[in-house]
Amino acid sequence: MKAWTYITTNRPHGAIYTGVTSELKYRIQSHKTKKYKKAFTAKYNADKLVWYEEFDSIITARAREKQIKAGSRAKKVKLIEEMNPEWRDLYIDL
Repeated sequence: MKAWTYITTNRPHGAIYTGVTSELKYRIQSHKTKKYKKAFTAKYNADKLVWYEEFDSIITARAREKQIKAGSRAKKVKLIEEMNPEWRDLYIDL
């Protein structure tokens, strides 16, 4: 089963959220529609997909999520800028 670790933001260099899912397009759509109104992504409008990585299992994706969350903001920004230097919303490419 495929799984993804992903990062969303509200604007370039703004609030950053790191998450994991087995259905990336659906999950980002949930962030965009603010399905969970009290969630971090809804509160900070962090609904723009700026980075993601695909895995063969949810276990591996969760391990990567933990690794990213344990890192500094600078490391997260570096990950984003290596894949997506313009911080554009990658959701439209899914």
